[in-house]
Amino acid sequence: MRRFLLLTTLAAVVAAPGPAMAAGSKFVVHGRGFGHGVGMSQWGAYGYANHGWTYDQILGHYYTGTSIGTASGTQVRVLLQSGRGSVSFAGATMAGAKSLRRKRTYTARRAFDQILLRYGKHQMGSFAAPLRIVSSAGSVRLGGPALNGISDGAYRGGLELGPSGGGLMVVNVAGVDDYARGVVPGEVSSSWPAEVLKAQAVAARSYGLATHVSSAFDQYPDTRSQVYRGMGGETASTNAAVDATAGQVVRYGSRIAVTYFFSASGGHTENVENVFYGSAPAPYLRGVPDPYDGSAPRHRWTLTFTKAQVQARLGSLVKGSFRGIQIVTRGASPRIVWADVVGSGGRTRVRGTTLRARLGLFDSWAKFPALAAGASHAPAAATSPAAAGGATPGPAPARSAAPTAPAPSSGSSAPDEWQWPAATWRARTGRP
Repeated sequence: MRRFLLLTTLAAVVAAPGPAMAAGSKFVVHGRGFGHGVGMSQWGAYGYANHGWTYDQILGHYYTGTSIGTASGTQVRVLLQSGRGSVSFAGATMAGAKSLRRKRTYTARRAFDQILLRYGKHQMGSFAAPLRIVSSAGSVRLGGPALNGISDGAYRGGLELGPSGGGLMVVNVAGVDDYARGVVPGEVSSSWPAEVLKAQAVAARSYGLATHVSSAFDQYPDTRSQVYRGMGGETASTNAAVDATAGQVVRYGSRIAVTYFFSASGGHTENVENVFYGSAPAPYLRGVPDPYDGSAPRHRWTLTFTKAQVQARLGSLVKGSFRGIQIVTRGASPRIVWADVVGSGGRTRVRGTTLRARLGLFDSWAKFPALAAGASHAPAAATSPAAAGGATPGPAPARSAAPTAPAPSSGSSAPDEWQWPAATWRARTGRP
């Protein structure tokens, strides 16, 4: 009941009548956080580490009711290239059952259901797909640009070549710890406290094993899954964090948890079902207070638009002339779950993540200008699945925004702009 009253109060504040909005008037959005808001806040973890928390305590806070266990899987398959007319690689010693020379660069092309391998002008053979490329040295270099933006990168484990459209795809098949070595420095600064790096290593390992994009590969090497840079991104401090937590994952009961993470929470994380629509509520992915997120560059933020800019960005979501945005439902954080885009011709009900994407907001924790007098009585309009945002197809990305270099200190403050009573803030955070 208290939560219901709080959400009702918040909606009433946003819907309160205000002065009419002229065509060129400013539309100022105040918000908090950076990313989707589910799971571990990287800047919050940074703050907790600076307050003496260990990596397992940090993970236990963000993933409620979980424990640290060991991995049941051993490999992660990462898509590096797709639809390539040809693929080049070096450092390999075996292609299928055929021996290769490490110092040579080889080229593979697709010929119907076969893969042709060449060294210069020399035909090395024809192989059935998929073709596994490995090296006695434990790593192979892939020629050309990969989906992670790295050209001629080296990757631990091996490469697997298979059909993709009319060309070839390249999948890096890496051990789970080798995969984590390539993820951690791509997701957090290597200069951050060791306990943050360890927490990120366990979260990266867990997400890599718990989610699968398709039968052909498990993960993308970018923000669609986790940023994976291979050996070129590795550092001594992040490798030490991976070694210190070797094989460890976050478990909820007998299963590996889907360990979503993101950059900055703004002071509170969110329930998974309020962000990744269509997801079932998960006991370990509930919104929790995040009191030490305050040093994040986007702990709080403000964006300013004109009315015309908002109308252009919202496009067909606006019925008639844009009048404002009215919050209908907020989540636990309180990120926007549902809102009405109010126009002179009616309303369109949309998801909070739709507003974030259309307006280019850093997060769906946002406050909009009050509606002009009478605007809140605009006629209702039917909600379309496209406007609402729909369900998330497949596994959602682990993260959605990379943190920048750390500030020298950590702190936080109560969200006074939300006009929460002090007692409510204390109840949510346990702080004065």
